[in-house]
Amino acid sequence: MTRDVRICFVGDSLVAGLGDKQCLGWAGRLAVRAIGAGQPLSYYNLGVRRQTSADIAARWENECAQRLPDGVDARVVFCFGVNDAMAENGRVRVEPEQSAEHLGEILRRARAREWPTLVIAPPPNADAEHTDRVEKLGEILGEVCDRADVPYIRVFEPLRHSTTWMREVTAGDGYHPSATGYEDFAALIVPHWLLWLAEPGPRLPIVR
Repeated sequence: MTRDVRICFVGDSLVAGLGDKQCLGWAGRLAVRAIGAGQPLSYYNLGVRRQTSADIAARWENECAQRLPDGVDARVVFCFGVNDAMAENGRVRVEPEQSAEHLGEILRRARAREWPTLVIAPPPNADAEHTDRVEKLGEILGEVCDRADVPYIRVFEPLRHSTTWMREVTAGDGYHPSATGYEDFAALIVPHWLLWLAEPGPRLPIVR
């Protein structure tokens, strides 16, 4: 019997795939790869432009609950932090300690819901100072995931050293690549993604 896998991708404009004329972004490409590997799924993109961890923490559970009913293999993928680390009026939009608290609470609620969760590190951009802040925040978010025993995919360093990613974000608005950049992003996640999908969620029996 085919598993009814339903996955919500939650985050900001980088989750939404802004800049990709194919309208897939990295999240859509992961869904395509899963289907190509023989794992059909329902894919929900819940990325919202300019949202911080505070915005996401306030909305994610209700939005996911409408899409992840009981009796399905329900999962959630998160990626945020770039907007938290953005400087406005002389300060970052969300302090790193608050970002960590938001993520910790999100992971606690996901665990209570029995929704397997995957977290993707925030990627670099064309602004060197902002990128340095994103890197430090990503390390903090990774520590939160490690303590919660939640898989955290560290894409920051590979993307910072990716000629394609950095060229694409620089040629765009400084933050969002075109389709080629998102392809690089997705390629870093795919091996972890397919392994994560292979194991049925805790609500479902493992059928050998």
